[in-house]
Amino acid sequence: MRLEKTAAKALKKANFNRYLLSAAVSKRANELAAGAEPLVDMDPKKYKFSDIAIAEIAEGVVKIEGMEQS
Repeated sequence: MRLEKTAAKALKKANFNRYLLSAAVSKRANELAAGAEPLVDMDPKKYKFSDIAIAEIAEGVVKIEGMEQS
């Protein structure tokens, strides 16, 4: 999936709150940089940690704290 579509899907998961999405992506990217395993099928050597974090949020495998689950 293209990054633009993935980012739009992740933004929808964050209830269109860009600040909340940016904080969640930052937190997850730092976890990935510290050695956490990606929860989606993306190679950390090929993709940036922030791209992997956005994909994880878009696919729903990483939940955003503070969001009500629907």
